[in-house]
Amino acid sequence: MYPKEIKYCPRNLKDLLIEMKDTSELMVDLAYSAMVYDDEDIAQEVHNLEERMDTYFYHMNMAAMLSTRKVDEAEEMTGVLQVASSSEKIANAAGDIAKIVLMDLGIPLELKMALREAEETIVRSTVGESSPMVGTTLGDLELDTETGMWVIAIRRNTDWVYAPDHSTRIREGDVLFARGHDEGVPLFVELATNRTYLPQRIAHERVLRDLEKAVDIIVDMKNMAELSVGLAYSAILFDNIDIAEEVKALEVEMDSMKYDLQHWVLETAKHVEDVDQLKGLLHLANASEGISDAAYSIADTVLRDIELHPIITLAVRGSDEVITRLEVDDCSPIVGKSFGDLKLGTETGVHIMAVKRAGRWVYGPSARTKVKSGDLLIGRGSHTGEEALMEMCACPVRKD
Repeated sequence: MYPKEIKYCPRNLKDLLIEMKDTSELMVDLAYSAMVYDDEDIAQEVHNLEERMDTYFYHMNMAAMLSTRKVDEAEEMTGVLQVASSSEKIANAAGDIAKIVLMDLGIPLELKMALREAEETIVRSTVGESSPMVGTTLGDLELDTETGMWVIAIRRNTDWVYAPDHSTRIREGDVLFARGHDEGVPLFVELATNRTYLPQRIAHERVLRDLEKAVDIIVDMKNMAELSVGLAYSAILFDNIDIAEEVKALEVEMDSMKYDLQHWVLETAKHVEDVDQLKGLLHLANASEGISDAAYSIADTVLRDIELHPIITLAVRGSDEVITRLEVDDCSPIVGKSFGDLKLGTETGVHIMAVKRAGRWVYGPSARTKVKSGDLLIGRGSHTGEEALMEMCACPVRKD
C-alpha cells in the first residue's frame, strides 16, 4: 500500500509548530489510554494522527525552506526544524505504543492498573443521561479547576473531537478522555456519570514472577518520559540551561532503566511457557525511551546555544497546554504548605513539574514537599489553570 500523496499548500510556521506539539502530546495520551483500556478504536485513531503528523512535518519543511534567504535566517530555522522533528519522533513513539494494542502484544493486567495511578493518569468516562454536563460547554464546566482533569478528546458515536475548546458542548453518550492528577478521577467520573465513583477491582491469577519490579520500572519510565517533554519545552521557553541539562540527565537514566527491564525480561523468560506476554513490556519501554530521546533533542537546542527563532516560544505559549513559571513571594498564602495540602492538581489543573530552590532544582516534587518563599515553580496546564494558579498564589490585598 503506497502512502497518500501530500500536496503543498501555504501554511503559517507558528501554527504548524503549535499543531505538531499539540498533536504529538495528544497522541501520547491516547496511546497510553488505548493500551490501558485495550481499545483498538483509540489505537487506530493514534495511527490516523500519525499520518496527520507526517503531513504537518512535510508542510513545516516546505515553509521553512521557502522562508529563508540569508545564512542567519537559515541558522534560526535549524532550531525550528529540530523542535518539529522532535515532535514527530514523539508522535512516532506514541504510534509504537498504540501498536501494542493493534498487534495484540502482551501487557500484564497489573501494569494496566498501575498506569491508571501514575503521576498523571488518563481516565475514560461516558456522559450519562442525568449528568449535569449534558448541554453545557467545557468553558462553563471549567473541569481543569473544578476537578483537576483536562478533557483531551471526545468520542461521539464514530466521530472524534480532538483538543476540544471552551466552546465545545457536551452531549449525552459522549465518551470523554481526560488527563490529570489521580485525585481528580473520582470528581470527574461522578460529574460525568452522576453516580458514586467506585474504583475498579479486578481479581486475576498472577502469572509472572516478581512482576512488581517490571511494573515499577515501566510506570517510572512513563512518568519520566512525560516529565522530560514538559521540561524540554520549559527549557526552550525560558532559555534555561539548567533545565536542559536535567532533560539530558533524565535521558541517560531512561537508558539505564530500559536495560534493567530488558534484563528482567530475559531472566523471567526462563520461567514462562509463553514469552509473547513479555513482548509488550519491551515494546513499551522502547517507546518511552524514544519519547525521552526526542525530549532531549528539543533541549539540545538550548545546550548547543542554537539561535532560536521567536516563533518557537510563541508556539509553546500558544499551544493547548501552556508552560507556567511562578516565583513565590514572602506574602503568598501557599508558603509553608505542602503540595499534598495545596492539591494544586485538582484545585488549578496545573501539574507542577519542577521547583527551583536556593539555586537547586527539585523535579517531580512529592506531596510532602513544602513550598518556601522564593521558590520558582515550573508547571504545565491550561490557560484557565494558569490563571487559577496565579490567583491562588497571589499575596492578599491589604485594606487600609
